[in-house]
Amino acid sequence: MIATLFDLTFLLIAPFWALMIFAPKWSWTRRIAESYLIVLPPVVIYIVLMVPVLPELLPLVTRPEIGALAEFMSTPTGAALVWAHMLAWDLFVGRWMYLEGRRLDVHPLVMAPVLVITILLAPVGLPLFLIVRKVCDTKNRGAAVVTHQ
Repeated sequence: MIATLFDLTFLLIAPFWALMIFAPKWSWTRRIAESYLIVLPPVVIYIVLMVPVLPELLPLVTRPEIGALAEFMSTPTGAALVWAHMLAWDLFVGRWMYLEGRRLDVHPLVMAPVLVITILLAPVGLPLFLIVRKVCDTKNRGAAVVTHQ
């Protein structure tokens, strides 16, 4: 079951990434991405995986030690849990980047590689997008929130 949930995590979020990368100007892509609910699939999988191991997990996150954390993450449950966590967060960040890119009218050929990098290496994709955002935000609105413009 754990391997199935591990595999399912990516399969459930891949369509959202595909829409943001390959159909960024389609009206339905924006409608779908505007909903925070798109991050629910990996969150639900995370919760399903987390509940049975919560007594073991709580000490790891409240008093983290590298050895104990590495040992937990080397188990199938630990790896699947971390994977679901990463994919949920990456999608949340990617969703924000997509919406900001649309708000700023960043060309899809610029955004697509940034989003792909974010899927693969989110800690690299986010600062890359922040640079793109700064360059493209001609009004220099800085930390503007995503609006429905």
